[in-house]
Amino acid sequence: MRLDWTVYGLELRTPLRISRSVMARRDAVRVVVGWDGVRGHGEVVSSRYYGLDVARITGLLRDLAPVVGSSDSPDELRARLPELPPGVLAAVDAALHDLVALRAGVPVHAAVGVPQWTDVPTAYTIGIGSPAEAAAQAAGLVARGFTVLKVKVGSEDDVARVAAVRAAAPDARLILDPNGGWTAEETVRVVERLTGVDAVEQPLPPGRWDDLAWLRERCPVPLIADEDAAAVADVRALAGLVDGVNVKLAKCGGITAALEIIDVARACGLDVMLGCLVASSLGIAPAVHLTGHARWVDLDGHLLVADDPWTGIGGEDGTLRLAGAPGLGVVAR
Repeated sequence: MRLDWTVYGLELRTPLRISRSVMARRDAVRVVVGWDGVRGHGEVVSSRYYGLDVARITGLLRDLAPVVGSSDSPDELRARLPELPPGVLAAVDAALHDLVALRAGVPVHAAVGVPQWTDVPTAYTIGIGSPAEAAAQAAGLVARGFTVLKVKVGSEDDVARVAAVRAAAPDARLILDPNGGWTAEETVRVVERLTGVDAVEQPLPPGRWDDLAWLRERCPVPLIADEDAAAVADVRALAGLVDGVNVKLAKCGGITAALEIIDVARACGLDVMLGCLVASSLGIAPAVHLTGHARWVDLDGHLLVADDPWTGIGGEDGTLRLAGAPGLGVVAR
């Protein structure tokens, strides 16, 4: 087996502001695992929040290359993988799933036990800005076909901005995401002043689980844990404190880990959101193959990129689509 990688940049169409930062670009690393003439692909993106920059990512891949080179099959490599940051592990895991599915001539979703896949709406993220800017963006998105909008909140004009989005998109489902920028009391105060909110994602800073319990008793809309729900143990502990968990492959370690978390969430009575980081279609595709498991789908990371180097998962009109091609189903432009 052989491991290769390539570094490239992903510029955003417009800078994205959330409660804790503003982002205009990400660096990305394409990971390629080759075996017996077939090459599987995955992608890891840089993230300050997760402590990943290009130097760390490529250094870890360089250390991993001899392990890949001395493995005789994907199964052997999986068994020998060292401990890796979840984002890097997710890219290797994606490449292995792509490789195995390509060799079998089936899409990844079929290879992991989901033989049927249907087109699915995805949310589109509206960053923090003025109410007028948010309303204009919402109107444009609805005109393109989007039916689900995720509004980043965590600033002084949250109520006015969300109300402006609601007025511009009266029929859209709205998800609010403070990225941990609210208090429990603030969450209740803001949500009670709004109408038609479908869910609130990670309203509190991670680790405030006592406050989550207080909040769930008083919040009139479902609560989704994101940063609080990184692993199976977290999901079990969150049962009864939230209504759903956001499963991000770059946060949990890839398709294999995500499927385990999804099974545990269901057993605990929790709904699932599938989320993402800003990435190309290659980086988003693994999660797209799992959308049949999710109540909420927020896989718009490739739509925020100005020049996506890959294609094959749709989403430009608000609906994700797979063509049924083997593997991840994405093609380099």
